[in-house]
Amino acid sequence: MKKFFIFNFLFLVIFLFSANFVLGTDKVTDQGVPIVHVTDQGVPPAEQTTIPIKINNPLRDVANTIPAFIQIILEGAIKIGMPVVALAIIYCGFLFVAARGNETEITAAKNAFLWTVIGGAVLLGSWALAQMIASTVDQFGILSIVGSQS
Repeated sequence: MKKFFIFNFLFLVIFLFSANFVLGTDKVTDQGVPIVHVTDQGVPPAEQTTIPIKINNPLRDVANTIPAFIQIILEGAIKIGMPVVALAIIYCGFLFVAARGNETEITAAKNAFLWTVIGGAVLLGSWALAQMIASTVDQFGILSIVGSQS
């Protein structure tokens, strides 16, 4: 339990320090890319040089908005998760055959099948929930207010 709290504390500290670098921007370009100016530390202000650094969106061609990014993540999870669910169902069938009437092994096979079906339902449910939220947002036109393309 102590390791869990130490890990969470270190993650929080690293997260907070990384947020300072992103939020310390001076200007934004025409494309909405922030420019960060890095200055020399410990040098008098008259002798300091500033170097503009642009932070580019690595997914600009694929996802310009957060909903598009979430859609890409969910599509990837579906493409990877559904074959895994299919293989898990086949494995559960193997467990039923290998049980040979042994009640404890049949119970273990039933539990494995139950959790496999629940996992598949959660996987498909996340996609369905995302689609419902996206259609509701499109109906209200919230994305057009923010300026993203739906």
